[in-house]
Amino acid sequence: MATLCRPAVSVPEYVITMEETLELARSRHADHPQLPLALRLIENTGVLTRHIVQPIEETLKHPGFEDRNRVYGNEAKARVPAVVQRALDDAELLTTDIDVIIYVSCTGFMMPSLTAWLINAMDFSSDTRQIPIAQLGCAAGGAAVNRAHDFCTAYPEANALIVACEFCSLCYQPTDLGVGSLLCNGLFGDGIAAAVVRGKGGTGLRLERNASYLVPKTEDWIMYDVRATGFHFLLDKRVPGTMEPLAPALHNLARQHGWNASDLDFYIIHAGGPRILDDLTKYLEVPPEAFRFSRATLTEYGNIASAVVLDALRRLFDEGGAEESARGMLAGFGPGITAEMSLGRWTNATNETT
Repeated sequence: MATLCRPAVSVPEYVITMEETLELARSRHADHPQLPLALRLIENTGVLTRHIVQPIEETLKHPGFEDRNRVYGNEAKARVPAVVQRALDDAELLTTDIDVIIYVSCTGFMMPSLTAWLINAMDFSSDTRQIPIAQLGCAAGGAAVNRAHDFCTAYPEANALIVACEFCSLCYQPTDLGVGSLLCNGLFGDGIAAAVVRGKGGTGLRLERNASYLVPKTEDWIMYDVRATGFHFLLDKRVPGTMEPLAPALHNLARQHGWNASDLDFYIIHAGGPRILDDLTKYLEVPPEAFRFSRATLTEYGNIASAVVLDALRRLFDEGGAEESARGMLAGFGPGITAEMSLGRWTNATNETT
């Protein structure tokens, strides 16, 4: 079975704290009639620090979508290769061992995808498959794991590389003054993550089953309004309550596998916000400690979109991993409203050459 190996994660060098975020909101939106509500919501996120790809002075400017997208491409090319190389090293593989690259991002646009540039720049084989995923938002991290699992199931000797590159700060829109937009200005951060799924060998999460679930008629709850100024993020006030309809899908996936979703050994969950994790604690009937990796990502980095689940998994590795055959769940949530879920057991198997 395919094994999701240790992720490599990198966040940019520019940091903004919650205190700085709150002060910016007060100074820039002093006359906003709902400013007290927005400040309270930002404080309640528990996001103490976020990393951004440009200094805050540059982030607050809006030179136009063309310039911002150029920054996205330049920064991705400057920062992604080192993260990819660390992921390959951790999986004990070379670029020539990779059969497919799955690239996920929702904060910039490139065509051809960064996958084509990576293949050339890092000497991947020219016959490496490319699977860019651009429109699943935060759920794309879970989707990438699932598509890698599917690929390695179809080709048992194959290896897949997952890359998540999110520069959420490049989507900041100074003219968007809704409470949801102000909240997002204090919630999202930038980050890059990469991980290898090995068809044979490897230490990490040995993937056994995956599934997707779409909550009916919620496609306008999380969405982009694409304008001349770029991506305008729209967040419906009902989004924080989405765990109630999504939790049954998590229970059902575990039940199909003969497991109890309330009685697993570890959980790697997308941290969209504290309410998501609080509600999932309730609906899965697990202790708050079960989501400690996701909460740490949220506190230290903010919501880094598709990269969250990989960073949360990295934190499990940093803790020493899990016991052999420990059972776990990984799940990402995003626009749709979509859940991308997988189940697997921890393995400390010795890597095999491919």
